Amino acid sequence: MRIHAIAGAAFLAAAVLAGASAHAQMAQRDYKYVALNGDGTRVAALESLDANVPGKKAHPVVVVRDVRTGKVLNEYDPCGHCGYDRPSWSPDGRSVAFVGSERGSAMLYVAANGRTRTLATVKGVANSARWSPDGTVLGLLATVGATKETGATAAGARLVGEIGTREDAQRIATVPASGGTLKLLSPHDTFIYEYDWTPDGKGFVATGAKGNGDNNWWVAKLAHVDAATGALRVIATPATQLNMPRVSPDGATVAYIGGLMSDFGSIGGDVYTVPLAGGEPKNITPGFKGSFNGLAWKRGGIVATALMGDQLTALSVDAHTGAAVKLWSAAVTGSGSDGRLSFSADGSIAAGAVEDFTRAPRIVAGRMPQLDAITHDNDRLAAQVAVQNVSWTNEGFNVQGWLVGPLQPVPGKKYPMIVQVHGGPASAVTPRYIAAGDAGNPTVRELVNAGYYVFMPNPRGSFGQGSAFTRANRRDFGGGDLRDILTGIDAAALVAPVDTARLGLMGHSYGGFMTMWGVTHSQRFKAAVAGAGIANWISYYGQNGIDQWMVPFFGATMYDDPAIYRHLSPIESVKVAKTPTLIYVGERDVETPAAQSMEFWHALKALNVPTTLVIYEDEGHGIRKPAHQQDLRRRTVEWFNRYL
Repeated sequence: MRIHAIAGAAFLAAAVLAGASAHAQMAQRDYKYVALNGDGTRVAALESLDANVPGKKAHPVVVVRDVRTGKVLNEYDPCGHCGYDRPSWSPDGRSVAFVGSERGSAMLYVAANGRTRTLATVKGVANSARWSPDGTVLGLLATVGATKETGATAAGARLVGEIGTREDAQRIATVPASGGTLKLLSPHDTFIYEYDWTPDGKGFVATGAKGNGDNNWWVAKLAHVDAATGALRVIATPATQLNMPRVSPDGATVAYIGGLMSDFGSIGGDVYTVPLAGGEPKNITPGFKGSFNGLAWKRGGIVATALMGDQLTALSVDAHTGAAVKLWSAAVTGSGSDGRLSFSADGSIAAGAVEDFTRAPRIVAGRMPQLDAITHDNDRLAAQVAVQNVSWTNEGFNVQGWLVGPLQPVPGKKYPMIVQVHGGPASAVTPRYIAAGDAGNPTVRELVNAGYYVFMPNPRGSFGQGSAFTRANRRDFGGGDLRDILTGIDAAALVAPVDTARLGLMGHSYGGFMTMWGVTHSQRFKAAVAGAGIANWISYYGQNGIDQWMVPFFGATMYDDPAIYRHLSPIESVKVAKTPTLIYVGERDVETPAAQSMEFWHALKALNVPTTLVIYEDEGHGIRKPAHQQDLRRRTVEWFNRYL
């Protein structure tokens, strides 16, 4: 047992002592994974203080606060060099469980009254601690002997030796809350992505698939796992991707979010229900003008969050009719245990960490529709940019995006503009605070400081306008979505002093593909930065570790319909390219292997188009190491400065 009872003031002590320094003046407190206890009186969250020291990552701490006052009641940090997973409240609201991870092992902790105890250790990786309904057992997802971090965005295991002979298996595991032996439950050949206890505590509802966990989320099934035997029974095989399975309080029905989704964790779709006994899923919210991204089934019924245009919205959803009633909304990005917010046991009280482009992160809580800030650590942090919500119509679609620029544009001056396309494609740009330091969204800040406007569109294929809008770029990558973006550029130029003769294009993942596509299908862009893009869908199909994601978007495998894959490949039109393009990728990227970036770079060089390729050592799909992030930001700004 390791005891930690740190006073709330101690968490900020370093920043206070260094108050005279420029770094400390920009220190930002961050909040993630806010969890509200059952009676709505306390919140637990991962909190960290970014002291704005270049190259140094902030260490998270599990912090418990009073909902009414925001006062820190306890802080838990049992492993000072570990990262922590989202906290989970016991049914009585007195104890918090969470997983701490370090290289090669993970620990399940239970904390209460200022003390922590280690309940179990996993030699591998683990996440998602959840209490049984009676509070006597804890569940978690465990990968014993993991060869890599969980998730396709993490750096892949090195491909040496005989390939494909061993797959990591993430399994549901349980351990008594009083202490005991960790028991691996779900089948060893099935990768479990998400799970939730059934109300009787005798089983779990889960999403899972056999085989490689990185690759098979797109074909995951909805299943029941017996808590005593681990036996798995398939409830449904949905035609869509699915997230956040939740069981009704009477144990009869499962609700989940289903839709066309391109990445695990990037959630958007409609609400579906299906009997726990098994059956055909029913979409209870067809035609909903938004994308559900959070779901909970509480005593008062289904409560959910959704992105509706530019608004994060909390709603109640009738489980029989699907009728949705707005409870709260704001133009923010949120983080909570039930998706974007966390709800009390009866669903009437909500809490979450929210932020927007000009206001730093804070925890809000209250009885809906009134959610008020209960933290004020970041109140001193001022807006660094000005932001406008830009809406336009194109080809019958309502489209939305964000335009970020200087706080005080110089009168009469025309500014160059960078178009930043999000990843996905099934995703959306939502407001994130742009800080003075390296927290938040430093690339956009540095571009604005260098004299650019930054336009972040949500074209067709994005979340926020309904499932039909999300599906609108199937088999049409770079078609209607590019036309939406080009029309959006003109809409942005109507509301800001933008020089449309000096446009840059950038993006990562799907945004990297759209950048490669954009410079091979338009001459409007004078400079580009393509991150982790796809140049050739034909070769990509055989190189990447997640080919299952492509079938829902292309309508068939590459082997069955190679023509559509070739038609949508930037390499097929590369001879049109004239735009100077900086290309970067992670060395061990599972989702978009470095060979794709090399193929596009090689073509541009052969065609005498100015280009540079940077491959970041040991990085996966996301560039995570601070030194690499700083190098990439420097290169990005310098590239645009050189050509714009």
